[in-house]
Amino acid sequence: MAMTMSQKILAYHAGLDSVEAGQLIMADLDLVLANDITGPVAIKEFKKSGADSVKDSGKIALVMDHFAPNKDIKSAQQCKVCREFAAEQNIENFFDVGKMGIEHALLPEQGLVGAGDLVIGADSHTCTYGALGAFSTGVGSTDMAAGMMSGKCWFKVPSAIKFVLKGKPAKYICGKDVILHIIGLIGVDGALYKSMEFTGDGIKYLSIDDRFTICNMAIEAGAKNGIFPVDEVAQDYMKGRFKRTPKIFEADPDAQYERVIEIDMSALRPTVSFPHLPENTRTPDEWGNVKIDQVVIGSCTNGHISDLRIAAQILKGRKVAKNVRAIIIPATNEIYLQAIHEGLVDIFINAGAIVSTPTCGPCLGGYMGILAENERAVSTTNRNFVGRMGHVTSEVYLASPYVAAASAVTGRLTSPEEL
Repeated sequence: MAMTMSQKILAYHAGLDSVEAGQLIMADLDLVLANDITGPVAIKEFKKSGADSVKDSGKIALVMDHFAPNKDIKSAQQCKVCREFAAEQNIENFFDVGKMGIEHALLPEQGLVGAGDLVIGADSHTCTYGALGAFSTGVGSTDMAAGMMSGKCWFKVPSAIKFVLKGKPAKYICGKDVILHIIGLIGVDGALYKSMEFTGDGIKYLSIDDRFTICNMAIEAGAKNGIFPVDEVAQDYMKGRFKRTPKIFEADPDAQYERVIEIDMSALRPTVSFPHLPENTRTPDEWGNVKIDQVVIGSCTNGHISDLRIAAQILKGRKVAKNVRAIIIPATNEIYLQAIHEGLVDIFINAGAIVSTPTCGPCLGGYMGILAENERAVSTTNRNFVGRMGHVTSEVYLASPYVAAASAVTGRLTSPEEL
């Protein structure tokens, strides 16, 4: 039976020769992930079940990233629950202050996820790891608890949409513009419980960071997962990093897709999602004069070193506009160090921005950049729902690091082409 790339990974982990869309399976997991928000809920369910020990402590990752360093007593208690559980169960991959990072950037960097893996995480943006040819998806904390206990999870095999990426992106266009364009095209439910499988000659022009960004936001189109073929770019990233042997799966030539959508990346322009849905996308001609109060460059979506380099390229020799707060958040300590060594942090501070320790922070309205009543932010994060980053009357405009940095300079939503 012909299968998509995602279906082949699921079949392999379920010990089956083939699977088909809609089929219910039980599959072995390579990694189970939670953070300081979802982890305590999963741990509570784990203990409620009466379980004494996890199935495999080496296949669990707990990352303190949403409210760490702790912002208040409640967040401190959340992290304490995870710390104690990690010590009790000898969890090898426990990441806390000093060695933590934003989970979806940290785990690939640490070599914990790679090609052919099956990964679940109690966080919706777990789909990020499809950039490396893994099937990774978000689940609820109860499924997370079951995964810790059994090393398995149930899945309904998804059907797929094939996105054929063609052409070389123009100047100032990156992976964020590609995925925002796609979400604007198909809508926030356009890939509901489907695999978004990316292919085409244009893939060679996308860096691994671009691919992380694209797969990260597959969930914003309702997708079960996003996934790229394992080419030289992915293999180069995993080489000397991934702790296991990659398993490379390829879609069958006659695999069935619900839709095939071609995207000419050479024709894309800087794309921004206006409030209050990621599908509400507009290009510069449609932006108008949108004055802003804050810019955030970071998150699991765009806190990679390439994103910081883009921001520095725009901010070098320029100043953040008066009355604009510019917040730069490297996704991991390794990225933070690299930014320091490359002189990027000097550029940010000299421009009038601040640089934070790695954290999800403002992305989910946690801390490190909460918006007040009627304030507007241009952000490289992944969601702009009502109240996502603060007050219910505040507004979030999702953008690439090019647009975010340019907007920080002018004090209004700005294309880098204007500078």
